[in-house]
Amino acid sequence: MLPDAEELPEILLDLAVPHEDINELVRLRRVLARDTDAMRLLEECVEPLVKDIGEHGHWTRLTELLLARLPEAPPEIGTYFSVYVFAAALPATRAYHHERGIPADVSRHTLADLGRNIAVHRRRFGGPGLPFPQWLVPHFRGELYQLGRLQFERARLGERTAQALTAAGLDAEPGTPCLNLHIPDFSGPLTPAACDRSLELARAFFARYFPEEHHDVATCHSWLLDPQLKRYLPADSNIVRFQERFRAIREDTEPADTEPVQFVFGRPDQAAESLPRRTSVERAVGDHLRAGGHWYLGHGWFPLRQLPL
Repeated sequence: MLPDAEELPEILLDLAVPHEDINELVRLRRVLARDTDAMRLLEECVEPLVKDIGEHGHWTRLTELLLARLPEAPPEIGTYFSVYVFAAALPATRAYHHERGIPADVSRHTLADLGRNIAVHRRRFGGPGLPFPQWLVPHFRGELYQLGRLQFERARLGERTAQALTAAGLDAEPGTPCLNLHIPDFSGPLTPAACDRSLELARAFFARYFPEEHHDVATCHSWLLDPQLKRYLPADSNIVRFQERFRAIREDTEPADTEPVQFVFGRPDQAAESLPRRTSVERAVGDHLRAGGHWYLGHGWFPLRQLPL
C-alpha cells in the first residue's frame, strides 16, 4: 500500500511535491513504516478514501475522518501524514482514471494539486506540511479534474441552488448533476481567454468521460464572486469579468474576511492595518477591511450549454 523508499521520490515528483520536501518525506517514510500503529492508521484512512471511488456524497464524511485521525499520526510526521495517505491511495485513483479513459495529462495535472497545496501551506505558514487534506479528497476520488486554468468538480445541485435555477425557469431539482468550479492558486492570471479555454475543455471532457451525468450547469462558491469587488476594481479586470459569467444563487450574511486575506496575501490571520497595497486586488481587499467593511462568499451559476431560460 505505502510506496517503498525507492519508488517514493518519483511518485512525489509526479504529484508535484516541492523538491525541498522530498528528502524529508523519504526519511519520515522509514519512521512511519517502523510504527505498527501508524501503519494501521494509514490503512484505516486509505480504505474509506478509495471505497466506492468515483461516487458522490462522501466528501463530508471522509474529510471529517481524515481531520479527526490526523492528530493520531506520530508527532515527528505531523501533517505530512496525509501526504502518505494520498500516495498510498494513488494506485486506486489511477486505476479509476484508467477505467474511465481519463487522459494521462489530465490525470497528472489534477493530482499535481497535492504538491501545489504543500507549496500554498509553506507560503501561508512558512513551514512544511499538508494540514488541510480535505481539499484533496475529490481529486483522489475521481470527482475533480484540472482542465486548463480551472478545476471542475463533479457535484450535484443543493436545495438552495436548485431553487435559484427553478426561479430562473430551469427544470432543476436537488441532486441534479452539475460542475462546481474551483480557482487554484499558482496557476496564472484568471483571464477571460484562459477561462473560456477551460470551459471548452470541460464541456468536451465531461461529455466524453462522464456522459451519463449531463452537466448542464456550472456553479461556484468563492469570495471572488462577492459583488462588492466591483466597487474597487475596473470593469475590464479579470475578476470582474469572471463574476459577470455568473447569475447569483444567494447572498451570504456571515462575513468571510479570512478568505480573501489568505488567498491574496498568503496568511489568513494578518491584521488589516498591515496588508500591503501593491496591486489593485490588494488595495481592494485591504482598503475595504480598513474601512470597517466585510467580505462574503459569493454563490453563482451559469449554463454550460444553451438552455431555455
